[in-house]
Amino acid sequence: MKKLLLLALSIPFFLDAQSFIPDAPDLDLKSYILIEPNTNTVIAEFNSDFEIVPASMTKIMTTYIAAEYLADGAISLEEEVLISTKAWKMKGSRMFIEQGKKVTMSDLLRGMMIQSGNDASVAIAEFLGGNEEGFVDLMNAYAADLGMVNTNFFDASGLSDLNTTTAEDLAILSSNFINKFPETYALYKEKSFTYNNIKQMNRNKLLWRDSTSDGMKTGWTESAGYCLVGSSKRGNMRLITVVAGSRTENDRFLASQRLLEYGFKWYVTQKVIDANKEYQNIKIWGGQEDTLSLGFANDISITLPRKDFKDLKINYKYQNNIQAPISLGEKIGILEIRSNDEIILVSDLVALQDIEAKGFFGRLWSKFVLWIFGLFGMADNGSD
Repeated sequence: MKKLLLLALSIPFFLDAQSFIPDAPDLDLKSYILIEPNTNTVIAEFNSDFEIVPASMTKIMTTYIAAEYLADGAISLEEEVLISTKAWKMKGSRMFIEQGKKVTMSDLLRGMMIQSGNDASVAIAEFLGGNEEGFVDLMNAYAADLGMVNTNFFDASGLSDLNTTTAEDLAILSSNFINKFPETYALYKEKSFTYNNIKQMNRNKLLWRDSTSDGMKTGWTESAGYCLVGSSKRGNMRLITVVAGSRTENDRFLASQRLLEYGFKWYVTQKVIDANKEYQNIKIWGGQEDTLSLGFANDISITLPRKDFKDLKINYKYQNNIQAPISLGEKIGILEIRSNDEIILVSDLVALQDIEAKGFFGRLWSKFVLWIFGLFGMADNGSD
């Protein structure tokens, strides 16, 4: 009898488990955030808008600006930078550049990204901004342009505790970096760099703990605690995690690992819309063609808990009684994607072709027919 009772109790529990998503890990941190950057989805966060000191995570912005200069062709990796006394004298982590010598931009980037060299950061800042103060102005302008509304920089290396930001803002910066400058970003996964006969290891130990991790930047000062921006890609899904205020060096890596494993275990990113594919075909009035193909200018992917994709609903809403002329890419309506009866994404539904208008008498006749249809309630009412 007891065995039968246990079996009966286990069935509903098993069914509930199929739709159960556990809470994110409970972590001893000042703040953190876990995002999927390609769909701008926040999977988990704690105090992500809480002000933090970024320490050497500041160097992500310094590298971001250098990456844009490289992408625009304003500088090259082979370009040589003359090292100033200020850069040479920088304290803390260094790549050991020497005053009065020239170092390539390629070496300086590696020295900053892999070895977290404060000397390399200042050398790059002076080269691109004229001096570090001018470069800091540039850093804050870039932060404002990216929407990092809670960020303020005072130096290019993060050695100063005057720099302030949030986990959320660092996630915005990192996401833009990875998506816009993948070639420069790839340097973050190099495990070591040798300069001046001194070999130094990458400070991001996630690169050894998880083969799918490929970035990004550690940070530490006494006031900031141990921090890390980490990133990993598995299949078609990338995750970025920012952890701040960890008590120990190892704890920051463990916290990042736990967040990444949580995201990859319970969430998935899927493409739900293909660019330039016909999803609706509607009637057009007064045009050289009778129908119009509707679709989307870009692929659309979404990130959701794995279980939620089975309840996905897609609605197309477009204007009534559309009349030519129609231009390629013209907005005709919207796509609305719902999950669990909540709207999770809205995107423009656009024309996939040009349609020229008929001549004067053709347009006049179409308007007359449309008027007749409307009079008797026969006109097209769009879609919902």
